[in-house]
Amino acid sequence: MPETRQPQDTPSGAGRLPHGFHLDHHSHRQGQLVYAAAGALATTTERGTWVAPANRVTWTPPGFQHAHRFYGDTDVRLVAVPESLCGELVAHPSVFAVGPLLREVLLALTDRPETRAGAHDRLRTVLIDELAETPEQSLHLPEPRDDRLRAVTDVLHADPGRNTTLAGLGRLTGASERTLSRLFHLELGMSFHRWRTMLRIHHGLIHLTGGRSVTETATACGWSNPTSFIEAFTEVVGQTPGRYQARLR
Repeated sequence: MPETRQPQDTPSGAGRLPHGFHLDHHSHRQGQLVYAAAGALATTTERGTWVAPANRVTWTPPGFQHAHRFYGDTDVRLVAVPESLCGELVAHPSVFAVGPLLREVLLALTDRPETRAGAHDRLRTVLIDELAETPEQSLHLPEPRDDRLRAVTDVLHADPGRNTTLAGLGRLTGASERTLSRLFHLELGMSFHRWRTMLRIHHGLIHLTGGRSVTETATACGWSNPTSFIEAFTEVVGQTPGRYQARLR
């Protein structure tokens, strides 16, 4: 059970965090945008985990319990969003694509001090306008509440590369394939295959950020060949694994 903490003031600013750095569950009075200008981060709430590589920014509305874990040498940027502006964005944690203008605004808000009164407020307005027009691109991995389904997802979390079929996982956990398939759709809103693909993409992002090659990452995450991994990664992340690694460098 996550530790419950009182809402805190939302920090803003920039800093470098080492690979594996973890912030325990907490919440903020204001909304918070977290952007990894280099590296990647995972944000976890009771609704699941969102992963954000360097072409995504995470959004957490006020009051949501959440935790962060950072991967690679992360150049992390934190932007507080006043409650008065939070209604312009979605009311649940999410991830948005970061285009050139959005990236420059995030960097400007966290890189340089405010030299003219109201400058940061004006930049925040541009930021909200951009996000309000940007479709969600959530690398979201929902987590189950049902004990039977959780038993299956726990097995896969422990070994994302495991290629056991859903029927085989059912035999391990004491549930039928039909029941598990129904629960994946009913509770998680996706098929077993899609959920496992998202889990593997999450781990693939972490491996690539840590410096593993595309081939090594494909094997570690359970793909039969690098081509299958590249196709799945590109469909979910919006760029090839090689391009993603090149941008990290």
